[in-house]
Amino acid sequence: MDILHIYKDYFPVVGGIENHIRLLAEAQAARGHRVSVLVTSRDAHTHVERLNGVRVIFTARLATLLSTPISVALFRCVRNETPDIAHLHFPYPLGEIAQYVWGRARGLVLTYHSDIIRQKITRALYRPLMERVLARVDRIIATSPHYVASSPILARWQSKCVIVPLGIDPAPFERASIERASVPHDTTRLLFVGKLRYYKGVDVLLDALRELPRAHLTIVGTGPMERAWRMRAQQLGIAERVQFVGQVSDDDLPRYYAACDMFVLPASERSEAFGTVQLEAMAAGKPVICTELGTGTSFVNQDGETGLVVPARAPRALAAAIARLSADAELRARMGAAGRARVRAEFTLEKMVTRVLEVYASVLAERSS
Repeated sequence: MDILHIYKDYFPVVGGIENHIRLLAEAQAARGHRVSVLVTSRDAHTHVERLNGVRVIFTARLATLLSTPISVALFRCVRNETPDIAHLHFPYPLGEIAQYVWGRARGLVLTYHSDIIRQKITRALYRPLMERVLARVDRIIATSPHYVASSPILARWQSKCVIVPLGIDPAPFERASIERASVPHDTTRLLFVGKLRYYKGVDVLLDALRELPRAHLTIVGTGPMERAWRMRAQQLGIAERVQFVGQVSDDDLPRYYAACDMFVLPASERSEAFGTVQLEAMAAGKPVICTELGTGTSFVNQDGETGLVVPARAPRALAAAIARLSADAELRARMGAAGRARVRAEFTLEKMVTRVLEVYASVLAERSS
């Protein structure tokens, strides 16, 4: 099968959607499919690379407007490609419009990663064309039933939706050696992993930390909110208990999960549509605390089973959940084991790839009938 993924960025850009596309594309290529990824370059030059069996077309970027990379070359490249399946990764309006106008794929699939939340101007301007794009695609992949139920956009297209949760390779997280952080033995070791963006809610977690004098927080990742959140930790008087370690390599990341007592995803907005980092923590056998957003966060992490779910933007509720798990090692172990089992059963990379390929096959079968 000839597969073309379309989005705005790809590795080495780090992000949830970028990481997902890379995992999916490389796994599809490993199964013998011809896989290409069409994205924008970080500069004004178009070039093609082959990365781990995947042909990646980086098209010249002219500018970035309202968080959307602008690339005229992307339109030309879409027109030149004739895949069996074009797989759009929403939201990227320019890529979706390019495929709508010039695409020549036999079948069209769109993974709906998230509503357009913060970019209100983009959402308003794009809405008419977005409806046309969604009308044309053969299938809409949603990553959780929660998101289909809560999205005002997907409500209209439920008949086209199929649920395919995101997946990871759990092995590196399962086999990571236990390493103690350099904190006192009676300290609760909290971990956050992710891009430091406004919707991640780290500010709420820092507020909660004021009520937890024995808690130490490690933050893995970089992003536009890092400076503000460092300053907030200083202002709250907890900076000595908060460690910003920056971006870490894929090889090193499992050790951070292994070293924590629990993982916290304090997301504050629906832009956190799934929370793949929760899968990594669960694969490492750690309980998870997340927030209820009406998205995939509370689909992945089941309240009372694999961890705890608290209201968003509620530091006291978050602090209470952390305190509860801190005081009960048996509960942490039980939830950690349940989380690891849930990842193995529902969220492995192999299961995700198989499910996506089944979606492709059903689209092509319908097109052929």
